[in-house]
Amino acid sequence: MSGFATLLARDLRLVWRRPGDVGVVLAFFVVAVVLFPLGIGPETNMLARIAAGVLWCAALFAALLSLERLFASDYEDGTLDLLLLAPWPLELAALAKCGAHWIVTGLPLSLLAPLLGVAFGLDAESLLVLCVTLLVGTPALSLTGGLAAALTLGARKSGALLALLALPLCVPTLIFGAGAVEALVAGDGIVTHVAILAALALIALATMPWAIAAALRQAGE
Repeated sequence: MSGFATLLARDLRLVWRRPGDVGVVLAFFVVAVVLFPLGIGPETNMLARIAAGVLWCAALFAALLSLERLFASDYEDGTLDLLLLAPWPLELAALAKCGAHWIVTGLPLSLLAPLLGVAFGLDAESLLVLCVTLLVGTPALSLTGGLAAALTLGARKSGALLALLALPLCVPTLIFGAGAVEALVAGDGIVTHVAILAALALIALATMPWAIAAALRQAGE
């Protein structure tokens, strides 16, 4: 695990040197979410019904903003070649980079979402469920987006291709993440939704690093 920790720390240091990248993602998330109450108006019941879907969609699009450069800088400066020759498995490197992406993107979005949920009139319990579902579901978004980033590495207009690949794969996580908050508002249980979210995250954790490593090997040839 020393290789994993080293790569994770390296990516976090690189992000720390470019705080503007994270700032742009968070700013996009805030602006995208705030526009909905301003556009729809002060209809509390309507805002509460759409809150979960809006916040989850905004979080997904915000996460995609930073995925394009997930492997691109390593590909351009030759670091990817070194990773291919490194003594630790490439799958471990892929997992470390996706983990760093979640720490600097998914985690802040999950903690920021409940603050923005207040603008939609959500109660305290709904805000807590929103935060929990994002914490459980966003790792799957980072891993799935990492695969899309690896598959589009070196391609022209990779940002558009990445979105086309990642968005359909993220639909199940989006549905059950937003559905948990909606189920709570409707008075139903949320255990099933959270359990499915956790299962999707575990499936992504068990499969995506190997798929990402295979795509990176193909790109490095």
